Amino acid sequence: MTDIAGIRTFIDRFVQPDMRGALLPLLHALQEEFGHIPSQAVPAIAETLNLSRAEVHGVISFYPDFRTEPPARHVIKLCRAESCQSRGGAAIEGELARHLGVAMGHARKDGQVALEPVYCLGLCAIGPNALVDGRPVARIDEAQVEAIAREVEA
Repeated sequence: MTDIAGIRTFIDRFVQPDMRGALLPLLHALQEEFGHIPSQAVPAIAETLNLSRAEVHGVISFYPDFRTEPPARHVIKLCRAESCQSRGGAAIEGELARHLGVAMGHARKDGQVALEPVYCLGLCAIGPNALVDGRPVARIDEAQVEAIAREVEA
């Protein structure tokens, strides 16, 4: 658990008096620093930026890349856009879920791996695609599913 004093110190260092439009940059910075946006940060962010807690929470919950819980050790983001789906993305999703023991949109209970949807990685011509810990992997097939599973289990 992240302590509120550390969060408050980080926010105060980040936000400058003349800074406009600070919410998104601050949320990104908090997530980069702490791995997620702790729930106890919402009141401090709202107070510092003169926003309501609902406004801050609304932005956090609107953007799928913001996390409110610590991330899994390994995160696999599988493309679910039409191009990847037409190239067998649903079957790849099923195989990844089976090999990793985790359903799409969830993290395994041991915190080792999460399987998350993403909607277009911009590699449409060479799908299905994924980001494995931020590294793009294209043309995923059964052999690559097995290699990804071995990689994240190591």
